[in-house]
Amino acid sequence: MTHTKTHTPAHVAAKKPVSVPGRILLSLVGVVQVGLALAAFSDLWARPAKDVRLTKPAWIPIILINWIGPLAYFVGGVKR
Repeated sequence: MTHTKTHTPAHVAAKKPVSVPGRILLSLVGVVQVGLALAAFSDLWARPAKDVRLTKPAWIPIILINWIGPLAYFVGGVKR
């Protein structure tokens, strides 16, 4: 029985640590993401149901979608 070597793709085998500026940027992006979602949830909670397109419960899973959900809520979910 011969042993065959499995091939690992280069992008998996050569993991480089994220640099300090990269970590800071990723952290800031994460904080903005969470802040945007919290702002959308806060607005959804405080806004009367008649001023929201769709139902309030329908917006909960939508807002949980990264970036797209909170932005969709503020752009299209709030009646002006």
